[in-house]
Amino acid sequence: MPRMKEADVIILGTGAAGMAAALAAYETGAEVLLVEKFDRVGGTSAISGGVIWVADNPRMRAAGMADSREDALAYFRSLDHGDLVDETIEAFVDSGPEALAFLESIDALKVAVLPGYPDYYLDRPGAKPQGSRALDHDLFALGELGEWAARIYAIEEPKPLMLRETPLGGATTMPPPQVLGERMAARQCGFGQAMVARLLKACLVRGIAPMLGVTTHRLLRDGARITGIEAEQNGAPLTLKARRGVVIATGGFEWDTESRQTFLRGPVTAPASPPTASGGGLKLAMQAGAKLGNMTSAWWAPTLVTPDAPWASGEQRAQIILIERTVPHSIMVNRSAQRFCNEAANYSALGGVFHQFDPANYDYLNLPAYLIFDAQYAARYPLGTRQPGQPIPDWVKRADTLEALAQQIGIDGAVLEETVAHFNVHAEAGEDPDFGRGTSAYDHFYGDRSRSGAAVTLGAIREAPFYAVEIHSGLLGTNGGPRTDGAGRVLGHDGAVIPGLLGAGNAIACPTGGIYAGAGGTLGPALTFGYLAGRAAANANL
Repeated sequence: MPRMKEADVIILGTGAAGMAAALAAYETGAEVLLVEKFDRVGGTSAISGGVIWVADNPRMRAAGMADSREDALAYFRSLDHGDLVDETIEAFVDSGPEALAFLESIDALKVAVLPGYPDYYLDRPGAKPQGSRALDHDLFALGELGEWAARIYAIEEPKPLMLRETPLGGATTMPPPQVLGERMAARQCGFGQAMVARLLKACLVRGIAPMLGVTTHRLLRDGARITGIEAEQNGAPLTLKARRGVVIATGGFEWDTESRQTFLRGPVTAPASPPTASGGGLKLAMQAGAKLGNMTSAWWAPTLVTPDAPWASGEQRAQIILIERTVPHSIMVNRSAQRFCNEAANYSALGGVFHQFDPANYDYLNLPAYLIFDAQYAARYPLGTRQPGQPIPDWVKRADTLEALAQQIGIDGAVLEETVAHFNVHAEAGEDPDFGRGTSAYDHFYGDRSRSGAAVTLGAIREAPFYAVEIHSGLLGTNGGPRTDGAGRVLGHDGAVIPGLLGAGNAIACPTGGIYAGAGGTLGPALTFGYLAGRAAANANL
């Protein structure tokens, strides 16, 4: 006989959405079982920057910063290309502040406004150019978790910084090495690690210890109602019974080759997420007859593959590039050796440029793409995990001339020289008439703030050696899955609620559609709908 465990609410997934759901269900009076497929907790949330985007959030209000429901909805609707659903976008805007206040009140989050981080589309109504909707995490001491600290995904690579102390968060200087050393000794972390660690501690304090190594096979039903999960743990059969509901919060499906091939539009060669995003929740929802949404969409982003640093499980590892394509003395070119975009634009919008299709060649016009930079860049700026002053990795192409560099990467040398010369003339004049790089406040955020004006992001490429590294069509995660209502309850093909089945995070059709409103545009909806789904599951049948 299979081993059986029973609880009021079963949560699948231990990322931000899953743990928020577990806490909300528990505080609503439910007995909770938190289940994880892997031997670590946190998944994509743990390796993320951890920024949370929520309009009119409690930290904004405390600082006297103005925002409103009307501004937030106007902003989203100005960006809508037909993928917004009124009920879910309004639920996110209305309940986001409440969800954050709840999580802060139970010590599951400790956040602060990320100073000056603007929304991504500043020309749209309701946008906030001064920032304040994006929230950063305070440091967390891992010793508070005891032996569970070692169970956080990729914790072997600690981040003893708050995002707002780094160039990624707009800082111009980093804390001194002595401070970082003291934090390492105290096992303090920031970024997504702090978020996951604090959420995990809040769960453990309430007796919600995650069950690890649980592989789900199918949902159990009693008539129309979902009543549990047939699973296995460490190879042994396991039945999980849910008296009130099951919440799917297992992340996206970008690491499942079949699902990616079936649903995603355009090429995806290098996801920036960890290989935990394998689509298990999507398959469970499909088995239950869920209505799907956003399935061709994802949180697109240009990524850089780091071949010398794969995931511990052996899969190719990539990371989103932000600073690298924004600072001076660099451009991106395509297979034709030509620039094709404003390199400093926000990553979510920029990711779509790699899907531009050329009918004449029946191929993608801007792939492969390359970041081109020179010795000035190499001396001053980072590349992936490589910091200024450190050797350029061997996997980066280099040459003493642009023509020789072009030959190494298989593009036209004469065209590359012409492209760089044209860019240089305008960069020295402080303008980019071709793509407008440097004209937006967002363009300046990740630039070199020791410079002024457009020179923050524009700088000529002149000093040998010259370098090239391939930029991939990547993503932070998928954002499609089962449709839900405004409470996080999964809908069936007929549009009616599937009793006992709920969802949150990248495992569902995102409440904001394909719109990545600003930094934290994934985690804001994930935490909010985790909170809503957890409460709704706990209240079922009461």
